[in-house]
Amino acid sequence: MSRVCEVCGKKPSVGNTVSHANNKRKAVWHPNLQKLRCVDEKTGSIKQIKVCTRCIRSGFVKKAI
Repeated sequence: MSRVCEVCGKKPSVGNTVSHANNKRKAVWHPNLQKLRCVDEKTGSIKQIKVCTRCIRSGFVKKAI
């Protein structure tokens, strides 16, 4: 199961968590993905995709009722 937004392509980002004592350890931040039933604009059919909440809020995806 990939953690990629199917609209904008947002993926997990990798970096370091840095403590107050400047100790570093690897960390991964995942995008907030939601499974959403949407209407395909080309065919008009309903399908389920994984979309980040930024794309849902911005209106890049049309929800199926």
